[in-house]
Amino acid sequence: MKLSLSRKCIHFPIHPLKSKKYCILFLIFSYFSGIGAGFLKEQIFAFSNESTSARPSPVNQNSVTSIPQTISCALPDLTLSSEGNWGLSFQEEGKTPVGNASIQELASMDAYYAQDTSEKVLYLTFDAGYENGNTPAILDALKKHQVKATFFVVGTYIDSEPELIKRITKEGHTVGNHTWHHPDMSHISSIEDFQKELEYVETAYKNVTGKNMTKYYRPPQGKYSEANLQMAKELGYKSFFWSLAYVDWYQDNQPSKEEAFSKLLGRIHPGAIVLLHSTSSTNAEILDELLTRWEEMGYHVQPLENIISTSSATVQQHT
Repeated sequence: MKLSLSRKCIHFPIHPLKSKKYCILFLIFSYFSGIGAGFLKEQIFAFSNESTSARPSPVNQNSVTSIPQTISCALPDLTLSSEGNWGLSFQEEGKTPVGNASIQELASMDAYYAQDTSEKVLYLTFDAGYENGNTPAILDALKKHQVKATFFVVGTYIDSEPELIKRITKEGHTVGNHTWHHPDMSHISSIEDFQKELEYVETAYKNVTGKNMTKYYRPPQGKYSEANLQMAKELGYKSFFWSLAYVDWYQDNQPSKEEAFSKLLGRIHPGAIVLLHSTSSTNAEILDELLTRWEEMGYHVQPLENIISTSSATVQQHT
């Protein structure tokens, strides 16, 4: 099954024989000019920086955001492969963005990026690659609002922060699997190697908590292949992407409160799976107010298990 999303390229009022030349020049100019990051991602690529398609590995370092793998200006369509980097196209405020693959296509592989619903429900998730002191404040805000979230952790986080893992579990949150080494899993072709990355985390979690890990999986950096999702399914895992995120992982360039609210309030939608990073000082600062403002907008946060049961019921109705 080939999953793909086609997008129209911007049309230029120029002679068709020159269109390829001008389109390429425009892309180059836009990328290196002041309009590059925003305009390319929002208008041409339809890949917002919230897609976090090239998030840094779970160490305290910066990373250069990559651009989509397939760009063609020779034809009027821009094709985003479903295998590679997870990405989103935000087309209308308050509506579910379009992903590389549809909700229905992902459901066949026990994978999710949003819930198909008009109900104002959302799912809050955090990626945790290392600890820098912000997670306790995040947990305090979640406890205050009686919200249950899912923390996708790498194996080294469990080893280095056993007490935080215990607190996360004790307070009713779910710990999901973000692999041991945070590699590009789309390059792993054997289910044995794929399984090792997940089992190491499972073992570490059980050693710390005495409990079996919930089989929720998030592909590191949002990089995946259809074969990977099938492997995860065969191993009993549910895979989770996201429908809302923002650039919150650069430690030396944290977004302002206003920038964060602009994205997290302006692009929230019914059935959203929200991805935040627990390393973000901005997230730790704003989460209490963010949850309050989502509540004022009529939203309520549900655990990920709700989207699984709801999606299963929907699939059964259509079979």
